[in-house]
Amino acid sequence: MERAHRKRGLKVELIELKTTGDRDRASALKTFGGAGVFVKELEQALLDGRVDFAVHSLKDLPTKQPRGLTLAAVSRREDVRDVAVTRGGKRLAELPEGAVIGSGSPRRRAQLALKFPHLRFAEIRGNVETRLQKVADGAYAGTILARAGLKRLGRRERDAEVLSLAAMLPAPGQGALGIECRSSDRATREFLAVLHDADSAACVAAERACLAALGGGCHLPLGACGLIDRKTGELTLDAVLALPDGTCAARASVRGRARDARKLGRSCAQAIKRSQEGREVLRRLES
Repeated sequence: MERAHRKRGLKVELIELKTTGDRDRASALKTFGGAGVFVKELEQALLDGRVDFAVHSLKDLPTKQPRGLTLAAVSRREDVRDVAVTRGGKRLAELPEGAVIGSGSPRRRAQLALKFPHLRFAEIRGNVETRLQKVADGAYAGTILARAGLKRLGRRERDAEVLSLAAMLPAPGQGALGIECRSSDRATREFLAVLHDADSAACVAAERACLAALGGGCHLPLGACGLIDRKTGELTLDAVLALPDGTCAARASVRGRARDARKLGRSCAQAIKRSQEGREVLRRLES
């Protein structure tokens, strides 16, 4: 990103800000009481004029933005898949009955419970290094991480099991960076355009529209993945909404023009809502 701006003769100053989610690495995320725990401080800095744009992991950005802010660019997406890192390098299917996986994500727990019912789950917080150390120390049999996050940190876990999309759909927006700025700042919006990837933006727009239509935030156990067919240009969106204990799941898949990404996302959500399984999952999540 910085290199791209240097090519345009722009000097970029990096200002690091800590969010609520960064500061509290002990509490379970579901106890924070609302979406945006990893972005609120950055958005306030934008609104106050202390920074000109903010870079987010797009899966952490709420689907509804504060008035006055806009998503100016979506980066080219990295690998969307999750990986399992276990003590001893075992695959999840090889772990013994009752092995504990550290994960605070309802989405990951739900999908793992569907495919690997012999596993148990427990909350885990901290950065990537902390989580990996907890596994190495024996506090957990394993943990689940975003492959894109490992790559951006320069980590190469040789023994990590890359989970297929059939086994684990990612969080909406996973693997992409969202770059946010003030809606009124035309100059910043124009130079951020060089970082925008239209295909990635269409895929995550469909995923986030599905999430929004289901009325959920980062705690909703929804996996969603949009993929564009390079030959036809069509976008396919697959989604799964499941209870964290794996006892019920609703799946849906839609396909259409990439330019209709948000419409496809809403259609996918409606398909989930109309299904018997979807109604049951939503009813139990709301109770």
